[in-house]
Amino acid sequence: MLQNWRIRVASKHLKKDDLVLDVGCANGAMFSLCGPFGEGSLGVDPDLDAPLTVKGHSCVPGRFPAAVPFGAMFDAVSLLAVAEHIPYSEYTTFQEGLSRCLRPGGRVVVTVPSPFVDCILWVLMKLKLIHGMALEEHHGFKVRDVYRLFPSPHFSLVVHRKFMLGLNNLFVFSYRS
Repeated sequence: MLQNWRIRVASKHLKKDDLVLDVGCANGAMFSLCGPFGEGSLGVDPDLDAPLTVKGHSCVPGRFPAAVPFGAMFDAVSLLAVAEHIPYSEYTTFQEGLSRCLRPGGRVVVTVPSPFVDCILWVLMKLKLIHGMALEEHHGFKVRDVYRLFPSPHFSLVVHRKFMLGLNNLFVFSYRS
């Protein structure tokens, strides 16, 4: 339910004919709920066991940017509940990957949890109500770190708003090379 909510909020900033790169695509849920997008849209996720196709879009195992074919260009990149998992040491590689595959004027659509979410998840894990959460991967991430991952002058903030009763943040950046 929460994943679907996140996708619906973020997808309002994607157009049907956009070529979309969904980083951290999981099982292709965004393509399933919102597609089809432009032909050649792609999802990448390090937790995928094998490639799959969802509404005509390929989802491949691997990490961004290595899993994106050389020369592939996109109108929009989505990172839904992903940015908080990117270690600071990989920010430069991530930014270089975006500059290789995002068209000038393209958009980056990002969701990140508010800090209180980690506290809620920790309690739920201790009560054994949820499992499998990799909170250690959040590595001390703060919402303001989004600006560090998408710095000016190459990225310009278009939208920042909270949703999910304030527990999540949506950011939309415009890209210029």
